[in-house]
Amino acid sequence: MFNVQNDISVDDPVVGNVTQNISTGPDHLIFDANFECGNLGRVDALTPNEYDLFIRPDTCNPKYRVWFYFSVSNAKPNQRVVFNVVNFSKLRTLFDTGSAAPVYKSVSETDWSRVPVKNIYYYSSKAHGDRFILSFIHIFPESEKCFFAYCIPYTYSKLQKYLLELEQRNLSFFKRDPLTHSVQRRRVDLLTITSCSNLIDKQKIIFITARVHPGETPSSFVLHGFLEFLVSNDSRAKKLRETYVFKIV
Repeated sequence: MFNVQNDISVDDPVVGNVTQNISTGPDHLIFDANFECGNLGRVDALTPNEYDLFIRPDTCNPKYRVWFYFSVSNAKPNQRVVFNVVNFSKLRTLFDTGSAAPVYKSVSETDWSRVPVKNIYYYSSKAHGDRFILSFIHIFPESEKCFFAYCIPYTYSKLQKYLLELEQRNLSFFKRDPLTHSVQRRRVDLLTITSCSNLIDKQKIIFITARVHPGETPSSFVLHGFLEFLVSNDSRAKKLRETYVFKIV
């Protein structure tokens, strides 16, 4: 849904992602979240240079709203724009202390950058029923499409590609099994990493999981790095595999 007026409650349901096929005028930005991991349910254009953004809740958890990831196009070079994320479910976040910042990158860039702390404001807004609002400012250096996210995305496709790569290495100490499927019918894997000689009756098992909520992508990167270490030829990794059975979801 894409609205010009801000006359709808922040508690109204937000169903699907916005799509770039919808615009409010030639001078307004065009938003899109219709891609993997994208999340932006509604945009209210206050002016051509300020927008209220409404994020969709987690699947099967309508009270939890943190993750956002969307693209913006139709900006003019050096245009200064204010984005207001108005329906966060948390009262306090690391944005409040300047310890975290949303990230952005243009379509031609490969690396993400953080929005400067001086351009981030997290505050209680009277205009939004005393809710805490995340406002951040971005100056578009060029007119090309730009992506914004709560933090650096780690997609399901990236995970599946990496697990397939591990599987194709034919490591004797690595096993991948389907554990279950998500409510959206996506495969959830169970990884077992241990030396074959360690498969005895009384096993020392270490269970590891990460990323309960969509916005916890840093934990996906941490687990990715841990897996790379655990299957490596490093002597410490070998000792861990000989001592423990790692069960990783």
